[in-house]
Amino acid sequence: MSLPTIPIITVFERSPDGGKGLARDMRVRWALEEVGQAYEVRLVSFGAMKEAAHRALHPFGQIPTYEEGDLVLFESGAIVLHLAERHAGLLPDNANARARAIAWMFAALNTVEPPILDLQTTKFLEGDKPWYEQRLPLVQNRIRDRLGKLSDRLGAADWLDGAFSAGDLMMVAVLLRLKASGMLAEYPNLSAYVARGEARPAYKRAFDAQLAVFTGKPPTA
Repeated sequence: MSLPTIPIITVFERSPDGGKGLARDMRVRWALEEVGQAYEVRLVSFGAMKEAAHRALHPFGQIPTYEEGDLVLFESGAIVLHLAERHAGLLPDNANARARAIAWMFAALNTVEPPILDLQTTKFLEGDKPWYEQRLPLVQNRIRDRLGKLSDRLGAADWLDGAFSAGDLMMVAVLLRLKASGMLAEYPNLSAYVARGEARPAYKRAFDAQLAVFTGKPPTA
């Protein structure tokens, strides 16, 4: 009888976020912790990410990747969806609710995240450009448009569609990128929503594990 395969994920050897949980491997770690699946980690440097061995796993030379037996996946959303479909706990049993949870995953990645990433690009790569002062408010307004609609939809609910799901996991992970900007604080219900995600035991375990890679210190028991 063969032993079960332990998935392997690749993560930054030295995360550019300083271990704050913003790298995309955090989403996969969180999902693995939510479903109770043990996993192993392979650290990759920025140089190794561009080499042929890693690009055989991820054609764009990024992280994370996911290896489980002869299955290799890239893109955090695809990996989280795979885990949610293979394990109980991240997708509802009801078919319609399940479809809605998956729709929220796509909304997080395709609707909410792009302007947030645009803000980061604007601040860190274009701050010295002559168009920066004109461009920044436009980017911020696009984000506020998305956040306002999301805030209206969430209302006073704890989660986006009933119980916590993979849709909430991805949405919280995306919104966390805004905490440092102060923009999230403009929407108290979204701030509370993100805080609920961060308070989940599975999130805390995942955060401690990825922080330990950056600090070199094992997670606190």
